[in-house]
Amino acid sequence: MMDEPLGPRPGRGDALVALGREDLEIYGVSELEERIEVLRAEIARSQAQIDKKQAGKSAADAFFNFKNG
Repeated sequence: MMDEPLGPRPGRGDALVALGREDLEIYGVSELEERIEVLRAEIARSQAQIDKKQAGKSAADAFFNFKNG
């Protein structure tokens, strides 16, 4: 039998909300710089997903407009 989590599953975006509420005063400069690099990587990952979704939507729109046109 698999171990079941004890609490409710985190909601979509909860980690991002928690990240925005984190106290940055406790971090040193190098830790903050590392944090920024991690956030930049996450922004790039998110942008890549947006681009992928937009390309798929554009392809579908072009296909259906071609069929209907």
